[in-house]
Amino acid sequence: LLGALTSVTYEDPTQHLEREQALAKQFAEILHFTLRFDELKMTNPAIQNDFSYYRRTLSRMRINNLPAEGENEVNNELANRISLFYADATPMLKTLSDGTTKFVSENKNVPIENTTDCLSTMASVCKVMLETPEYRSRFTNEETVSFCLRVMVGVIILYDYVHPVGAFAKSSKIDMKGCIKVLKDQPPGSVDGLLNALRYTTKHLNDESTNKTIKIMLQ
Repeated sequence: LLGALTSVTYEDPTQHLEREQALAKQFAEILHFTLRFDELKMTNPAIQNDFSYYRRTLSRMRINNLPAEGENEVNNELANRISLFYADATPMLKTLSDGTTKFVSENKNVPIENTTDCLSTMASVCKVMLETPEYRSRFTNEETVSFCLRVMVGVIILYDYVHPVGAFAKSSKIDMKGCIKVLKDQPPGSVDGLLNALRYTTKHLNDESTNKTIKIMLQ
């Protein structure tokens, strides 16, 4: 998807996203799923303990030669991978960030600006749709608001990972103050997970170059 959305087919990222709306929507769907998954992971801290309990039970059953039920048994290699995956606070976001970073490093023929411009444009589109009453009033389903909020936060985090100085620097093409304001304007408690994602899963928030106002807004 990133390959298609950052190729040099069109002159600017806005054209890209306009001409390839279905691909942009698919990318947005992945971001939405990622943030949703990680929100559930963050609010279910017992997952790792439950999985450890499951593995211990399975080990005891093997020692006692008791058969597991059908295909319910997870083999050791997969179980180790699952444990490593869930050890991260936001496992899906880490997978996505790693994938995006890998894409940028492996595709030297694609200027990094193509990727960061695509991400910043998507962030801007989401922000404008959410903060402009005229556009916001067209949302017939409240889920659309959640969708836009998650996509906006998702692209900010990816931008922060792949851009040399990140999303919070003065030179960033993302209006971070505007994006955080949009999040803060939502009903209390509805976007805690997204604000935490910006606080704890970004790479450059605590850099010295980050505007103090932004740091205060996210405190």
